[in-house]
Amino acid sequence: MQGTILVGTAGQGILRSVDDGATWHRLGLKEAIEFDGTVRTLAVDPRDPSRILVGADVGICLSEDGGAHFRRLDSVMNGMTVWSIAIDPNDPATMFAGTGAPSRCCVYRSKDGGETWQAVVPVFPEFCAGVNRPRLLSIAIDPGDSDDVWFGVEEGGAYRSRDGGESWQRLDGPDAAIRNSDIHGVAVMRDAAGSKTILVLTVNAVYRSTDNGETWSGKLSRERFDDMYYTRCVLPLADDPNTMLIAIGDGTPGTRSMLYRSEDGGQKFHATVLHQPPNSTFWSIASHPSDPQLLFAGTKYGHLYRSIDGGRQWHREWREFSEITSVAFTPHVAPVTAHARTVGQASDVRP
Repeated sequence: MQGTILVGTAGQGILRSVDDGATWHRLGLKEAIEFDGTVRTLAVDPRDPSRILVGADVGICLSEDGGAHFRRLDSVMNGMTVWSIAIDPNDPATMFAGTGAPSRCCVYRSKDGGETWQAVVPVFPEFCAGVNRPRLLSIAIDPGDSDDVWFGVEEGGAYRSRDGGESWQRLDGPDAAIRNSDIHGVAVMRDAAGSKTILVLTVNAVYRSTDNGETWSGKLSRERFDDMYYTRCVLPLADDPNTMLIAIGDGTPGTRSMLYRSEDGGQKFHATVLHQPPNSTFWSIASHPSDPQLLFAGTKYGHLYRSIDGGRQWHREWREFSEITSVAFTPHVAPVTAHARTVGQASDVRP
């Protein structure tokens, strides 16, 4: 495998491997992201695999060499925690970013590749019931219509824009089909014929629409995922939009977790094969169109898994991490070098 594996963590910044996972390296000194900082999301530019956007506790950062080095993109998000990033697959100059705890929750848009950003919705309430401060966990852009943008807020609701972020409609509520405001994931898929499927994941259910959001069918996760309720994230596969993976656990951080695969647009899911048990709930899943059969998934307590058959079977990597918040793969091989090692000399110690 040629490329760079990136693991975003809470407490160890970004760890990177350019030798198929044999060795791992933290970020160097004097980077925009501290080597022991908190990273919440990673996004690879769909047209340029050397460009990687990162949401971190310092704001939003960019690498233009596959993850070897990062600079902070000066913006209103400086010093805020960025939880989610979405890059328009049709126009990568357009992107969205969502902030959240411990910062104020908001969504921002850039139309120039991330160099400038503007808030595009009113600021959300500072506090909420379930997680104290809300965080914007998921943003999705319709691959067939760049004006159709979706996002979900943990303890803040599901939202949709039909005009590229100029205005927004809230979709959840006590009288809506989606009643729970604790949104963990959103995905928009189109098949070869142009048919559209939308999934909205609440903390305990999966909602699905095949009529462009006009109607929704919802099922509690506990009833369909081996009595596990905690619904974390969803990843449509690049080579087949009808195939997707979903991460489910028995709580957070959880003691039992599985990855489920659907081949019919999210109607039915079946458990994949985990050759080693995870230590907590799966938190993130990632792939890259350059090799749709290669996937990575990370757990809350630092287990990294790999699949080489499109998510049907998974093996755990040898390296364990701190909390894994996001994973990514790019076919670009970053020029990563190991930190200098301080072994110690006799002159360093006084007799």
